[in-house]
Parts: sequence; structure tokens; C-alpha cells
Amino acid sequence: MSDAHRWTFFRAGDFDQVKLASGADLANLSALDQKLWVALACPTNGLEIDARTLALIDTDKDGRVRAPELIAAATFACNNLKNPDDLFKGEASLPLAAINDALPEGKTLLASARRILADIGKADFTSISLEDVGDPARIFADTVFNGDGVITETAAEDDATRALIREIADTIGTVPDRSGKPGIDGTITDAFFAEARAYSAWYARGEESPANVFPIGPERTASAAAAVAAIKPKVDDYFGRCRLAAFDPRALPALNRTPEEYLPIAAVDLTISVEEVAGFPLAVAGAERPLPLAGAVNPAHAAALRTLRDDAVAALLGPRAELTERDWLSLGSKLAPYEAWLAVKEGQRVEKLGLARLREILTSGGAETVAGLIARDKALEAEATSIDQVERLVRYHRDLAHLCTNFVSFEDFYDGRLAIFQYGTLYLDQRACHLCLPVTDAAKHSTMAGLAGAFLAYLDCARPATGEKVQIVAAFTAGESDNLMVGRNGVFYDRQGRDWDATITKIVDNPISLRQAFWAPYKKFVRLLEEQVAKRAAAADAESHSTLTVAATGAANVGNVKPPETKKIDVGTVAALGVAVGAIGAFATALIGYATGLFKMGPLATLGAFVGIMLLISMPSVVLAYIKLRKRNLGPILDANGWAVNARAKINVPFGATLSSVAKLPRGSRRDTSDRYAEKAPPWKSLLFVGLLLYGAYAWWQGKLDRVLPEPARSSTIFPGR
Repeated sequence: MSDAHRWTFFRAGDFDQVKLASGADLANLSALDQKLWVALACPTNGLEIDARTLALIDTDKDGRVRAPELIAAATFACNNLKNPDDLFKGEASLPLAAINDALPEGKTLLASARRILADIGKADFTSISLEDVGDPARIFADTVFNGDGVITETAAEDDATRALIREIADTIGTVPDRSGKPGIDGTITDAFFAEARAYSAWYARGEESPANVFPIGPERTASAAAAVAAIKPKVDDYFGRCRLAAFDPRALPALNRTPEEYLPIAAVDLTISVEEVAGFPLAVAGAERPLPLAGAVNPAHAAALRTLRDDAVAALLGPRAELTERDWLSLGSKLAPYEAWLAVKEGQRVEKLGLARLREILTSGGAETVAGLIARDKALEAEATSIDQVERLVRYHRDLAHLCTNFVSFEDFYDGRLAIFQYGTLYLDQRACHLCLPVTDAAKHSTMAGLAGAFLAYLDCARPATGEKVQIVAAFTAGESDNLMVGRNGVFYDRQGRDWDATITKIVDNPISLRQAFWAPYKKFVRLLEEQVAKRAAAADAESHSTLTVAATGAANVGNVKPPETKKIDVGTVAALGVAVGAIGAFATALIGYATGLFKMGPLATLGAFVGIMLLISMPSVVLAYIKLRKRNLGPILDANGWAVNARAKINVPFGATLSSVAKLPRGSRRDTSDRYAEKAPPWKSLLFVGLLLYGAYAWWQGKLDRVLPEPARSSTIFPGR
């Protein structure tokens, strides 16, 4: 990298862009003033370049490639290749001899590349491809230690260690190994042994006073406590009702539910677990009434009461068929030390292995064995990491120069090659639009992209056969917009050649061409004329319909109504008609006069006058369109897609014509102009011609043309005595 590096620039899009043509150019990117970069950031998705390559360049993993990250990628690639010019070949296979092993990093990369080839059965190959490095699981499939600090059962050298690794994975969980297999790492192992020690220590505290904590032995005490916990809320509820009944006997009917409350559940098939019954008391409450443990009890809880009787009451209080409140409190006090001990239990995740197995693991040296295997794997981290770097170098070897010529400059775009942001080609309205980009939200995208000054159409694209859907925006930069409207259908071809049904859903209207702008006033006039004619025709049709209705009504009622009075001639109407006829005559005379004046000036002057009139009409529209077309800018369209475009990348009229191809007949093709279904020409042209001819003859006969005709052609010369 040198400050003296000489750059070459080319001009396109009305601004200077750097031309990247050599490895030296890429190696010196850090010396290029970023004010001269066309873009400073781009997204890592939605581009026609390998997403994995962009992800490797995006070191901070924020979903965007930025200028410093691209510089770092170029530096890495140039430093580790003997000839950085190889980057411009764009080859997917990297020769091992091309790796720069003169530097320590390159030497490690070369060794890692050879190991990868050996691991996948290509030890005698002299180059490494994307296929070789694209699947890490394939590379590490048969490796026991691969430097990621994760070990699997295959790392163990004996059955006891393999069993321990399985137990750790089963209780704490796993993480994927580089080979793709589930394994354990230091974090998981530490958590396992910490919980095992905590569980053993917690259990030892109970063993210090077994008579107090385990009054009937560990297992039976646990069963008794579980039986009590399962039914405790309902037993407490029952004795609470009994106390309330003792306080006020009037509450007894409400405490035991009224008969009406049984009606809804009695109307359906009953089960002992039906929800409505489960909510009723355990038994019929009464003042100081003991709780029966069998017999007349709520059927939904009968099984739980039997378990309470057999596992807790009989074991701790002795056999009995009912339980008083005093017995219930005594039962709770006997289990209180166990419940207090149970409340602070630790190591629940490893508990299922059992106390005996956990204590065996803790005393067998298993922790040291597993930690040693993990450390052995971790020791290969540098070598394994360099394997990842080999993938980076192979991908950069293919993609880096291509990315730079679409990021630092837009050389591909302005040289007629497809840029990485061009998504495909849209065919619609006898045009092929090559500037198409994917979008996720047309409304949001158009807010920014509308500032580009281009005619944009947003389309929904779908492939019914696969159910795939995508939205795109297409720029129309040639032709006319008369036939472009929401709802029109076309076909979109993506860069892989797949075809999509495309329908316009939104349009951002802007001028497309100067030709369209020139004829726009006349088209507007014709549309206005058509609208006025349609309105007049509709009014005349309505009037005619009304007249026919009146006539039909009169005919149906003849003899019943007086005949209509003869309409008198309206003098005002006659006068108005006269004025109208006079105005038409004056207009015709004036028109003839102007035409006569033009003809006096000669053919060229007449043609020039007509051209001048047309320019006078069209020039405002053309000037306005020219101003807008000069402002067409690619930047807002890309910015709306997540780019940070650093230049005013113009799309002028000549360049725009290359982005939208208008249909043309192939060179050398023949054209048959006959059309059996062609419409007959309307007669008004012939009538107009005849009318003008007759008027001209009349004007010549009256001598009105003598001023502009040569003497032999004057009517006064030919007919001197008329």
C-alpha cells in the first residue's frame, strides 16, 4: 500500500469513477479518498453475489458491508496471494501454488488448505475449490478434535468417559460440533459438575439429621410429602369450611353447595374428573367434623385421599379411616423439616442420575478427564480457525474484485454488464426493463426512490407452481407511458433465468423520453376532444331518447290529449344561428387569409412556419421533461434498498435507452403490410379534401387568388369578360 499509487478514472453517470483493474488497485483501496467511492455501504442480502462472501466481509455482523470492512477484505486477499491480479479472474478454484507462503499467515493458510483436501480425500489435488470449503461439516466429519472446544463421544478413550459425556449431554444439553454432531463444551461441563456437587452437598445436609428430615426413611418420607402436597389445598379448604360452620351454623347450606348447583352437571355424563365436581368440597362439611379418607368423599379426589391415607397418614400417624384437623396439623409438623430441606434443593437438572451415580462421578476423576479432552480440542483452535480463513480466501478469490467494481465504482453498471443490484429483466408493453431491484415494502421504498426522477413501476411477482412470491421495482427509461397502468401484467425473468408472473401494483410517474414529452400536448388535446365529443354524444343520445319517449307516449294517448301547438319560429334563435354561421364564415375566411399569407412566403417558409407552431406548442413540455430527465439519479433507488450511495449516479437519456429496450423488428426481416382485418379509412378525409378543393375553385373563380397566382393562371386572364 503506497500513497504514490497512481489511479485511473473513467467518467460515467456525469461523474468520475475509479477504474479497478489490478491487484495493486485493490491493495491500495485504503489510500483512495472515500469521497471518490461511489458507495460506502451495501446490504448483505438481495444482491446477485454470494451471500456467504458478503457475510464473511461483514465482520461486525450488522447485515451491511461498509467501506472499512471491504478494505480489510482486500488487504487480507492481497497479502495472502502471490499475485493479487488473480482476483480479477473471478475463478472459483484457488491453486495452492497461488497462496503466498512467504508470510506466516499465508504459510498457515497453505497448511490448512492441504489438511482440508486430505480430510475430504483429495490429498493429491493441487487446487482447492468452493465446493471443498463450502461445507464445514464435511471437512470435519471424520475429525475427533477440531479446535472448537466441543467434544463428542468419539473423543473418549474408554467406555466410562463415553458414558459420562452422554450423561452430561442428557442432563445439561449439547452444542453443535464443527462436524455437525452434538457435543459438550467447557461451559456445559462446568455446569454439570457444579450442579452435581451442589446436589450432593444439599443431600448431605439432610443426612446430618435423618430422624428429623426423614422420619420414615428418605424414600417413604418423599412419598408422604408428595401425597400431602397433592391434596393440601383441598384439605385446608375442607377444615376451613368446618370451622366456619362451627362459627355460624346458618352458613352450612352455602358451604356444602345447594342442590340447584348440581343441576347443570347432573344433565351430562359424569366422570370423577369432571371440572365442576372437582371444584366442590372434599366431603360434606360440618362443625368439628373429621375428614373421611374413603367412602363419602368427592369422587374427583377419592384417589388422592387414598394415597394420602396409605402413604402419609398410616405411615406417620397410624392406620385410620378419617382425619381430624388436629391430625392434619400434626401430619404437617412431622413433614415440616423435610419440606424445609426440600425447598432449598439444588442441582435439579442432574437429579435424575441419582445420588449414588452422582457421587461416583464426583469421586472418579471424571471432571479432570473431560476437561483434558476439551483442552486437547481447544489446542487446535488456531489451526481450525485458519481452515475458516481458507474458505474466506477462496471466496474472495472469486468474488472480491466483482464486488469492488460494483461498490467502489459502478463500472459493471455503466459498462453494460449486469450490476450486482440488478435483479433481472421485466418484459412488459413491448419493452425489456433491465434495471429491476427487489423490494420488501413498495410504499416505504417509493418514498425515497421517488426522488430519483425516473418512471418506476412496482410489481408483485409470483410463481404459482412453487408458491414463491417477490416484489420488485422496475425503471422504465425508454418508450412511452401511455399504456402503463396499475393492473397490467408482464413476465419477469430473474438472474437465474426463472420466469415470474408480474403485475403492476404502484406507479411513480415521471417523464420517460423527450419524444413522449414532444407529443404530450397533442395527445392531451386529442383526449380532451374525445372527452368533449363523448359528452356531447351522450347528451344528444339522452335528448333523443327523451324525444322518442314523449313521441311514444303521445301516440299511445292519441285522441285523449290536444294536438301540440305549432311551434312558432323564435326570432332570437334565428338571430343566433345567423351569428353562428357568420362566425364560421369569418373563421374560414381568416384561415384562408393566413394560409394565403403563408403560401406567399414560399414552400420553405410555409414549412418553417408549421414547424415553428409545433415547437411553440411542444417546447414547454419538452423543456420540463428535459429538466426532469437530466435529474434522473440511481442513488435514491439504491438508498431505498439499504445502500449508501456516495455519488450522484445519473441516468441520462442515452444511457437510459440502454436500460429499457424497446421492441424492434430483427435486421433483415420482411414485413407484410397487408391486413385483412384492417379498419376502413373514415370518409372525412375525402370529404375534407373535396370541400377544400371546391372552396379553392370558388375562391379562384371569384378572383380572390389572383394576388398569389401568376398571371396566366388568374381567373381574370382566362375569363376576361365574365
